Amino acid sequence: MNDTEKLSRYVAQFVDELAQNGLNHVIISPGSRSTPLAMTFAQHPKIQTWVNMDERSASFFALGMAKQIDCPVALVCTSGTAAANYYPAVIEAYYSRVPLLVLTADRPHELRDVGAPQSINQLRLYGEYVKWFQEVLLPEATQQSFSYIRSIAARALHVTNAMNKGVVHLNFPFREPLVPDFSLSGLWEEKENRKQLDVEQGSKQLSTNQLEQLYHQLQAHKSGIIVCGPMESQQAQSEILALAEAWKLPIFADPLSQLRQGKASHSVVESYDAILKDPKIRKNVRPDFIIRFGAMPVSKSYMLWLREHGDIDHYIIEEDDGFREPVGHVTTMLYTDPGLLCAGLLDFPLPSFDENWLPRWKQWNQYAIEVLKEPETQVLTEGYAVVELAEQIPNESTLFIGNSMAIRDVDTFWFSTDKVIRMLGNRGANGIDGVVSSALGAATASKRVTLFIGDLSFFHDQNGLLMAKHYHLDITIVLINNNGGGIFSFLPQAKQQAPHFEALFGTPLDIDLAYIVKLYEGHYSNPTNWDQYTEALKKSYQRAGLSVIELKTVREENAISHESKWRKITSRIEDEISVSKNN
Repeated sequence: MNDTEKLSRYVAQFVDELAQNGLNHVIISPGSRSTPLAMTFAQHPKIQTWVNMDERSASFFALGMAKQIDCPVALVCTSGTAAANYYPAVIEAYYSRVPLLVLTADRPHELRDVGAPQSINQLRLYGEYVKWFQEVLLPEATQQSFSYIRSIAARALHVTNAMNKGVVHLNFPFREPLVPDFSLSGLWEEKENRKQLDVEQGSKQLSTNQLEQLYHQLQAHKSGIIVCGPMESQQAQSEILALAEAWKLPIFADPLSQLRQGKASHSVVESYDAILKDPKIRKNVRPDFIIRFGAMPVSKSYMLWLREHGDIDHYIIEEDDGFREPVGHVTTMLYTDPGLLCAGLLDFPLPSFDENWLPRWKQWNQYAIEVLKEPETQVLTEGYAVVELAEQIPNESTLFIGNSMAIRDVDTFWFSTDKVIRMLGNRGANGIDGVVSSALGAATASKRVTLFIGDLSFFHDQNGLLMAKHYHLDITIVLINNNGGGIFSFLPQAKQQAPHFEALFGTPLDIDLAYIVKLYEGHYSNPTNWDQYTEALKKSYQRAGLSVIELKTVREENAISHESKWRKITSRIEDEISVSKNN
């Protein structure tokens, strides 16, 4: 058997095992050393391949796709710095618990550390940010080597998707020749669903004694809050809502919790961030306990509130593992399936909590919504852009949210809706890199995607737009252009009028972003009033392909608008708290 046949059969066994275990999508960045993997994936009848020449964009594209379909996605690249370009997305996948299978081709051992071109040390390249690393054996064509490489494939796919989901990195050294021979017979496994390794995984749950102890701790209190941050698993939503309804507890719902849309509970308090902006309100309002599901919410006000009340009983629910508690509270970590936990607590008698607690929060929430929804003047502001977007976005679609001010504006100005809108964002490491690519990855799942993003994030990942052009992906991008980093206008750097504020923090681009859209053959519009913005949104959703709606705003005006609304909310709630105390 010659070297080409050994290579062809060995790599085919690996690819086929991945396909038999359910891998459907592979994002390939072209290169020579990765030829065996790239061509074999492209040849396999059960796998869809996507080609993205920019490895950094490719990795975030895979990340967005994996978020949307909630399944592992594979990446393939050649040797050298190509693999290093995956690093930011690997870090994001680690922190946001997204299953990625990273497959890097490499030089054979004799060409390493000897000055051979396109060769770096790829062993454990991503450090602690992967769940498992393995350098696989050089291709052989024995039954033992086939069983070995199939086991590696099945194990790798399982580990990516096991709780907590994350990244697996396999490094493939290849010697030349690199081109497989697909004319060979029997490359793919003839038996349907033949697997080298099959893995089943159950759910963690508390023992009866642990559940009973938790219930008694909670029912001894008078008031509590359920907090739902970004959640990887959406399976427990109905159980969390049912617990809140039965126990009459407010739910502080981060937009990425998915609890502000669809059949939302009347217990949902979506404007908690605006309510808690004022230190006096934070001081005078406190629960006895908090139960948090999912990651920490985006709200800074909520985090400050926690820090100011260290005596609140604090419970964090994790499905499997992890310590996502950045405040430093005395905390009880509960490693259990969230749905099973809520269902178990509902088996006990209803606690006698303060019956005025939930109505008070709902009333404050309604105050806040009324103020935040007040129509703006014809001056375009970023917050009201979210209000109008919520009105026009199609049902059964996806909203991908950029970081920095974009996610904070959605947190403040997106209210509960009957529409079923999937909300996604890269909130693991909270970076502005790769957001365009991630949104386009999400758009591959045949659902209309809207991306709400700022100008710096858009500029930072403009290469990602090539995927929209090549694969005719349908996406509406609402581009907020305040000519720089808008979030810094809310921070002390701006208020102190630091002499180098614009250069170091404002960072104005001063470029015409319309040319970027034209480069990738998208449709561009630049509405200058709210009627034009509404019309642009409606038309974009009737149009195939890439549509970019650029709203040009002024950072200083945006900050003034936000702060004015927060003051109105604070004034109204403080008056009510004062009256309540006097009575």
